[in-house]
Amino acid sequence: MAKNKNTTKKDRPAPPLPTEALSPRGKLIAGAGGALVVSGFVLLSFADALGRNLPALVSPFLLIGGYAAIGLGLFLPPAPPSA
Repeated sequence: MAKNKNTTKKDRPAPPLPTEALSPRGKLIAGAGGALVVSGFVLLSFADALGRNLPALVSPFLLIGGYAAIGLGLFLPPAPPSA
């Protein structure tokens, strides 16, 4: 049997390779988020057992905000080029 010429796939160019995993702005925001997470854990070590002092109240917000900043930095697109 002869091969049908209409069913053969034509050569397509490969998609371009990504040049960088994170944008510079994303690296900055993810790094700041990492610093917030570390500072949240350090502050959490000063909290009392009942959670009635300032470090016990502030550290959860630092931890959640730091993890949110890391996530934002990972998915942030690069800044548009300035004219």
